[in-house]
Amino acid sequence: MIDNLSLPELVAQMFVVRASGYLFDHQIRYPEWEPTASKLRYYLEKLGVGGVILVGGSAAELAVRSHQLQSWAKFPLLLAADIEEGVGQRFAGATWFGPPMAIAEVARHDAGKADRYAEAMGAVTAIEARAIGLNWVLAPVVDVNNNPDNPVINVRAFGETAEIVGKLAAAFIRGAGPHPVLTTAKHFPGHGDTAVDSHLELPVLPHSPARLAEVELTPFVEAMAAGVDAVMSAHLLIPAWDAEFPATLSRKILIGKLREELGFEGLIVTDALVMGAIANKYGTNEAAVLAAEAGADVLLMPLDPEGAILAVCEAVTQGRLYIAQIKESVKRIWEAKIKVGLSISDPPQSLAKGESKNLQSIDSIDLSLLANPDSRATAADILRDSVKFGGNLPLQVSKSPKNQLLRNLIVVDDVLGCEFLGNHTPAIALPEQFGYELQLIDDRTGAIADNAGAEHFSPTLLQIFIRGNCFRGSAGLTQAAQDLFKKLLKTGELQAVLIYGSPYVLEQFLPHLPPSIPYVFCFGQMPVAQSLALEVLFGIDATGNA
Repeated sequence: MIDNLSLPELVAQMFVVRASGYLFDHQIRYPEWEPTASKLRYYLEKLGVGGVILVGGSAAELAVRSHQLQSWAKFPLLLAADIEEGVGQRFAGATWFGPPMAIAEVARHDAGKADRYAEAMGAVTAIEARAIGLNWVLAPVVDVNNNPDNPVINVRAFGETAEIVGKLAAAFIRGAGPHPVLTTAKHFPGHGDTAVDSHLELPVLPHSPARLAEVELTPFVEAMAAGVDAVMSAHLLIPAWDAEFPATLSRKILIGKLREELGFEGLIVTDALVMGAIANKYGTNEAAVLAAEAGADVLLMPLDPEGAILAVCEAVTQGRLYIAQIKESVKRIWEAKIKVGLSISDPPQSLAKGESKNLQSIDSIDLSLLANPDSRATAADILRDSVKFGGNLPLQVSKSPKNQLLRNLIVVDDVLGCEFLGNHTPAIALPEQFGYELQLIDDRTGAIADNAGAEHFSPTLLQIFIRGNCFRGSAGLTQAAQDLFKKLLKTGELQAVLIYGSPYVLEQFLPHLPPSIPYVFCFGQMPVAQSLALEVLFGIDATGNA
């Protein structure tokens, strides 16, 4: 059938476009990246785009949304999501695991248990992805986060050494393996030892070939041995291998290293082409051409899908790209689609009518597969087994003098993008039961931090939510958090510290924290993580009972 496709149809199969997981246009959150329904339908029905990456919405909405997209598509779609921490990370209601680095913490004490956790995480993620119509899991991250200042990988990694990352990533892939989804090792050849966010700028990895082979490549080799279906490229410049092009655009790296040296035969997918590391220098359309020339099979998230498709087609007609290479990529893509149960054997005209796509009936969607008690218990156990704590625990809460209040001071590095806090969530609701009054501070509101020690406040519970965040360019303690911590120590108001997210933030605090002041650290930031941390702090169970 591939030989019967036109050049534009072939090229369109190589593209995965981004779309909102919400059902209606007025719910679109990122209009620059997420097309309206009419535009998206045009991409799928008329252009024949090969896949969609989805962000936002609830798991139940996604089940309807994925059915809708498949019904629009000229050819059955790969439907992908960045669900490195389970389906619930992106789509509310499903199981949300803590970040992979939590399992690495478990591995320090019990390697066998960590393996079982990683395998269970892979299985649950795959089962829940399929339940809502997804068939491509853009995980696991196999970068080795050996740079504490890494703003983009951070706790997304399975650890700080190649050995533990490779072992746990392979376990995740094994867990997902029996289920009809694709898994993805990212970000090749390794984004862990960088201090620059490739969403904003182009990082440089200055290591020697020997070091790259020993550290960065080892987990990818293990992931391939475990049967990973796809490898995602990193937007990194690696002078030891290619001094001109970043890995995503480098034939020396994608073909020379990944295909020929490591023998990988699956899908090569780019990281998002809208990211600053690539788009700022090359532009998304030319970047798509360069990535295809370099050997990428799947071109992810172009800013202008139609323009990028035309640019790749023009590159073929100009002789920059060979049609045979395009067909090889489409062959790999269709083999992947067959693996996850999509039917591509019908002629395009039948598929355009939506007659033979093996579409799941909406009535047959089994939401009982989402966030079942066993899955949620496993996610909670991972967080519980990776909690760190110290000081005089549990915290004894006593009433303050009449002119003072107990203060629950929460610092968030992006309050507008924070979906894990609300009046109902444990970090706010549980301290309130003990008489604490909430004060919420965002890193960008430094002026408020200057006045945060007002006279009427006294004993202060400091809760900090900080981890590496894409597009923020930072991974450690924010200035607001540092200033508040120092001020509360100086005034004697600091009663206890809870940190959610990055263990490197905890490491920055500990040398300055008096041994008597209790602290609790949890890798997760979601409500269940808040419950577990406060349970340790106050000596209660997660429902607030003594």
